[in-house]
Amino acid sequence: MSLDRVAVTGGASGLGAAVVRAVRKHGGTAVAVDRQKPVDDVGWVEADLADPASAEAALAAAEEQLGGPLTGVVTAAGVDACGRIDEVDLQDWVRVINVNLIGTAAIARAAVPRLERTRGRLVTVASTLGLRALSDATAYCASKFGVVGFTRALAVETAGRVGVTMLVPGGMQTAFFDGRPEQYKPGPDAMLNDPANVADAVVFALGQPAGVEIRELVICPSVEPSWP
Repeated sequence: MSLDRVAVTGGASGLGAAVVRAVRKHGGTAVAVDRQKPVDDVGWVEADLADPASAEAALAAAEEQLGGPLTGVVTAAGVDACGRIDEVDLQDWVRVINVNLIGTAAIARAAVPRLERTRGRLVTVASTLGLRALSDATAYCASKFGVVGFTRALAVETAGRVGVTMLVPGGMQTAFFDGRPEQYKPGPDAMLNDPANVADAVVFALGQPAGVEIRELVICPSVEPSWP
């Protein structure tokens, strides 16, 4: 079962932490792969996915902590840099691409041979802003549009060998919006999803039997402004 031993990037906070909790709630084991140590008492592999070379070692360490080969991998790590393209520091803009897109691809590259051996599953995390463009979000949109294309291509490439699901979440009640200028934060009346509900959908995808694929899941508040 793909919940047996799961590595979750970005697993120390937000959606990633919710996925770790959901996997454990449903009887699986999970480890967080993150720069920051999780608040919850869970396994932790320290890694900064802005460096794609860290992916292989991170998954090897996750397997060591979990006591066996990975059966599931979830790429929930993500960062943002809001603002007009000529106002965002170039290093910040590039970091968004490195973490969100290159980091996802690097983890997937390290995960595929492992998951092939266990008939496991990979869940990538895109965004509604990977399907619809928004001003002052060029880095984030570029990264998440990239995750969409990457995941769809990877699903074709690994069909019959590894289960691949793309999660497309809308706004969630997480710390993702902390530290932004006020103009880029959700308003006081914004309706955002509880990440625990989104995490349950990830667990549902991970729990599918071999040969059954949930290719894409869109999960957003009913009044999500960036969908459809």
